[in-house]
Amino acid sequence: MEAKEVKSFPVGPFTIGDGSLTIIGGPCLAESQALCEDVCGTLQTVCNEFGLNYIFKASFDKANRTSANSIRGAGQDAGLAIIESVGKSFGVPTTTDIHLPAQAAEVASIVDILQIPAFLCRQSDLLEAAALTGKPVNVKKGQFLAPGDTLNIVQKMEAFGAKGTMLCERGTTFGYNTLIVDMPGLETMRSFGVPVCFDATHSAQRPGGAGTSTGGVRESIPAMVRAGVAVGIDALFLECHPDPANAMSDAATQWPLHRIREILEPAVAIRAALASKG
Repeated sequence: MEAKEVKSFPVGPFTIGDGSLTIIGGPCLAESQALCEDVCGTLQTVCNEFGLNYIFKASFDKANRTSANSIRGAGQDAGLAIIESVGKSFGVPTTTDIHLPAQAAEVASIVDILQIPAFLCRQSDLLEAAALTGKPVNVKKGQFLAPGDTLNIVQKMEAFGAKGTMLCERGTTFGYNTLIVDMPGLETMRSFGVPVCFDATHSAQRPGGAGTSTGGVRESIPAMVRAGVAVGIDALFLECHPDPANAMSDAATQWPLHRIREILEPAVAIRAALASKG
């Protein structure tokens, strides 16, 4: 199939898919107002320093936890209130994930771009509800899907009248408790005419690898970021936390907030090198 021209779309003051790089980052869970403000403020400062677009991300509910005893969050109302407040205080666009069609309209009234979790990427009712809000939608590729299979997602979103669709790679199941990333698959997904995001922190997970929780290999994240940026992506998704070991979710793969330049500086250098080769 011949690659299609990428359909860019606006998010707040910038455009995704126009050749710039957008960072989608924040803590996995909206644990508290103070935590979210800390993470957002740091990421915004560093992104401004490197000339990168920035979208704040946090989840109001972790509905796909490994164990019934896992912390899910403060709930939709409290979680959305934190996300809304942070977005307004720092003047940045925001995003969060939805799990049910009934959540779409309310969440879309708060955030600038909706996110569909990977496990739910084939749920037509959820995709349609997200598209009908008129907000752009970032659909995470299921761990069980080949990159080529995401064409069906793009066609669904077009049929539902989505105002902007982005596909997000977050790793593919490889045997038990392991994920791998098919880097050329990023190009395959982008050939369908939509911007592509690479979720580097979730790609480092080991699903269910810690028994009652998901494990991961945090130190593999920088290499995957460099590889993804070198392939060519429109957005980079990073979950960050000032104290990952004590995070309420994804403790094994959230990136330490104080080390964010360690990831972004090489990413910016790689993009500059690619641009110089024209």
